[in-house]
Amino acid sequence: MKQAFNPYLPFWETVPDGEPHVFGDRVYVYGSHDRRGGEDYCLEDYVCWSAPVNDLAEWKYEGVIFRKNQDPLNPKGNHPLFAPDACQGPDGRYYLYYCVNGFNIISVAVSDSPAGPFEFYAHVKRPDGTVPEVGLKFDPAILVEESGNYLYYGFCPKVRFPGMENDILPGLVMVKLDDDMHTVISEPVVIANGLETSEGTSFADHPAFEASSIRHIGDWYYFVYSSIEGHELCYAMGKSPEGPFEYKGILVSNADLGFEGNKEPTNYWGNNHGGLEQIGDATYIFWHRQTHGTEYSRQGCADEVHILPDGTIPQVEITSFGLNGSPLVAAEMYSTHIACHLTGPNINDKSYYSQAVGCGGHVISHSPYEENGLMIPEEMPFITEEKCDSGEKGLKPFIYNMRAEAVAGFKYFEFAGEGTVKLELRGKGLIKILSDGFDVGSANELVSLKVDSKDWKMYDALFEPLQGIHSIFVKVEDGCVDFAAIGFTR
Repeated sequence: MKQAFNPYLPFWETVPDGEPHVFGDRVYVYGSHDRRGGEDYCLEDYVCWSAPVNDLAEWKYEGVIFRKNQDPLNPKGNHPLFAPDACQGPDGRYYLYYCVNGFNIISVAVSDSPAGPFEFYAHVKRPDGTVPEVGLKFDPAILVEESGNYLYYGFCPKVRFPGMENDILPGLVMVKLDDDMHTVISEPVVIANGLETSEGTSFADHPAFEASSIRHIGDWYYFVYSSIEGHELCYAMGKSPEGPFEYKGILVSNADLGFEGNKEPTNYWGNNHGGLEQIGDATYIFWHRQTHGTEYSRQGCADEVHILPDGTIPQVEITSFGLNGSPLVAAEMYSTHIACHLTGPNINDKSYYSQAVGCGGHVISHSPYEENGLMIPEEMPFITEEKCDSGEKGLKPFIYNMRAEAVAGFKYFEFAGEGTVKLELRGKGLIKILSDGFDVGSANELVSLKVDSKDWKMYDALFEPLQGIHSIFVKVEDGCVDFAAIGFTR
């Protein structure tokens, strides 16, 4: 049977801010749509992907479901569409909620099918045509219950950007909608406190920033949001969709910060957004990561969470196997774009534009990025792709620019006596393959390997056979290599 990975969509697809919803016997994911290697967020039209609830490895592309220029506010399509959410309304139709960058209003599109296409329907307003003053109309989330229709939104940055000086930003808020799904019939209620109002509340240590998401699971309502830290998705619990909600913890960090007390990032971190969803017998948190050495080229990932008897959810570790339900079979070859650990010489780097010198003479150039007058270091590795005659869509994914002290990690593989590692590499250097850790000396060092080839070459080496479930790390000791594939044989 085909296995699922992280990212769960094909490597060439960039759909962050994923909101999964089960409609019938399929799960549909709605999200923003980045451009690979793009220079801003959400440059593409909305697309949708779906999979059978009993086979989360078989994702189907449903096509473009809504174009930027379909909204009357954006006839030329010049403004990006930010993170959307979707629901089935009381009338049985499907509603897509979104915001157009530059306009402080939430828009709604409608379709007879969860797979779209959607047509513009309305803007969310009061009966008199006015818009609620409290909260920026950003990152909408929608919940339809017998008790009513609940819309959540908001944006609470650390600093007020130009034009936001007079905005009322207490946190992420909720309003009720009429059954027409666009008329506001209540005043905003604060659901999760932002930085300006969190002192003395349960949100004080993790104030709300953005990325509203809402689910009703069992006896609880779960409000998921991105904290002011950006990389973490936190959650609050309440007994009513109208609140009050109490902060309970971190669900996931795209750098595993906070997991089991971890204080060092295991990935180049950036913003995060996603939702919880029960799919079959399991519950997953969907999140996203940054690729291509930029904040603006994000891919959707997901990992299973475990709800405790009291309803709380411990923070989950990010993995390479994601929706698979079990670790990956070691005895196969895997593209390295499924690495869930990727760090360079400076383990604390955030995800930035990079202008790296090529390994093996192959140069992939990105626009240089400057922060506080300093150029970002050129040493960071990142996941990218290049043209390839035999690759899917004519592209080959790989990890680019792994220099001394760079580490790529994969969690987890299940071994059944495999004792040969196979690696597709190019460049020149010395690498070590380790299991269950990446600090040489404390981890189990399987084998060392010298690399010396300007073109892609398959290397293999023997090690003491492994049994059971293990994480695998590839660490560069010296030199510079690109890394395309990994697998194991007996």
